[in-house]
Amino acid sequence: MSGHSVEDIKKSVKVYIGVFAALAVLTVVTVAASYLDLSSGEAFFLAIIIASVKGTLVAGYFMHLFSEKTTVLAVLGLTFFFLIVIMFLPFMAFTDQAVI
Repeated sequence: MSGHSVEDIKKSVKVYIGVFAALAVLTVVTVAASYLDLSSGEAFFLAIIIASVKGTLVAGYFMHLFSEKTTVLAVLGLTFFFLIVIMFLPFMAFTDQAVI
């Protein structure tokens, strides 16, 4: 097997059940919020906040982003490097043109 003890597995299951419960509660809150008498801007803002919390829970626990911080930071660093390179490519191409 992979070397996980029974206690580790039970702990993981408890975390996943807790996240599932939080997502279920937030879904009920989302449905309840739809019945509130809010303006469209307020309703949109509330929906975005609830969706952001739910998305953070899903990404953090089910996609293991909270437990693999070094890998996430390495990928983000590499992404930032390529973003900078791609942003400066047009500038470098513009400065490389010869004036005739």
